[in-house]
Amino acid sequence: NPLHFDEAFAAATPFGRLVVQGGLTTGLLHALVATDLPGPGTVFLSQNWKFTAPVFIGDTIEAEAVVESVHASKPVCHLSIRVRRQDEETVLEGEAWCYTFPGPRDPASGEDHA
Repeated sequence: NPLHFDEAFAAATPFGRLVVQGGLTTGLLHALVATDLPGPGTVFLSQNWKFTAPVFIGDTIEAEAVVESVHASKPVCHLSIRVRRQDEETVLEGEAWCYTFPGPRDPASGEDHA
């Protein structure tokens, strides 16, 4: 899409300048889920989010997730998610369901190491 790489094209749109491709914004959520919340071994089961404002070249964005619920008998959780720009405007919001693969068991103690 030239909105992401053609400055002349982008300047003629309502955005007025280049817009960061959405996959870069959602990639931050993938990193958050896989490394921090819920953490290693976690994959998305489903996602439902919408872009609410553009991210421009040079913007700083921050992702956050809140655990809304955890399945009682499976390693599945429901997250509310949001990404904000440096000016605090929300640029993406929604929800996701995640599955966390159980970590290996320590044969000596029987404890999980997820």
